Amino acid sequence: MENLDILVLRTLHTWRAAGKKALLTTVIHTWGSSPRPVGSIMALCETGAVVGSVSGGCIEDDLIAQYSKANAIGDAPPVRVKYGISADEAHRFGLPCGGTLELLLEFNPDAANLAQLIASLAQGQLTQRTTDLASGAVTITPSQSPSELQIDAQKLTNTFGPEYRMLLIGAGQMTEYLATMALFNGFAVTVCDPREEYRGAWSVPGVAVEHEMPDDLVGKFKPDRRSCVIALTHDPKLDDLALLAALETEAFYIGAIGSRRNNVLRQQRMIEHFDQTEDSLARLRGPIGIYVGSKTPAEISVSIMAEVLAVKNGVPLPRDMDVAHAKNTHEGPAIDPDMPVCFTPQR
Repeated sequence: MENLDILVLRTLHTWRAAGKKALLTTVIHTWGSSPRPVGSIMALCETGAVVGSVSGGCIEDDLIAQYSKANAIGDAPPVRVKYGISADEAHRFGLPCGGTLELLLEFNPDAANLAQLIASLAQGQLTQRTTDLASGAVTITPSQSPSELQIDAQKLTNTFGPEYRMLLIGAGQMTEYLATMALFNGFAVTVCDPREEYRGAWSVPGVAVEHEMPDDLVGKFKPDRRSCVIALTHDPKLDDLALLAALETEAFYIGAIGSRRNNVLRQQRMIEHFDQTEDSLARLRGPIGIYVGSKTPAEISVSIMAEVLAVKNGVPLPRDMDVAHAKNTHEGPAIDPDMPVCFTPQR
């Protein structure tokens, strides 16, 4: 599934390029509880078609009722509207108790301007869209860092980021589960596996499948702050070099599947053979996922996706949810410090 903002913008552009009248709606303020955060966007076509959302559905219904009538969407400056100001309105529009939100409605956005924004995002560029509130004129400019929506009496500036990306190493069953969940959460997913027997069985549509050696692909993938790299093969020949390459990037999440013991051995290999240190490996996660007692590939994938989303959203996870900590507490240490270390690949 495509990133929701990009889906809204692409659909809106399609309508406008076809000459249809349309409305772009942006959540610009919220008070109390709100179903959608500030910066959320929705597009409404004169036919009544809607993509995206600004609430749980009732506000969308109200906007459709107002603006899907003949000539209801005219060429006019942007308009600010509020919903949920009174308790009765909050109930009517399905807002949580005390919830209020303010929207900016932009009428008939320019198709060429939308195309410029979409092209910039497709190239991986973080981009600001600034709307003059008096005239409705829009400018598109590159941005160097993410920022919250900004609005004053003169203009609205909303920053759109390129899609979040996920690079998965290994095309096994667990990768299929994780890739499916990532797609539904708006990630663009790439799977890398040089092993033809694994690639040949791949069955998840919408995923780019590559056959290069993973460390080479990491270089071409160029992970940034909206990217994550996850190794799922259990094979050091495929995982280790790719993870080391990822650690040289700004990827927000880098991790590898495996038992506590295998993760200890992986770190020891990297320190002994690749001149790494505990500090240089601090960003390498493993065992990945949050502790939910998962046993099956599907359950483990759910736990991994949950951790990825928590890190993406800046949510600190309690120590009790760390897989290694939880298992050490319940099952004891993963590896005996006096046990000789063996570097035999685990498949």
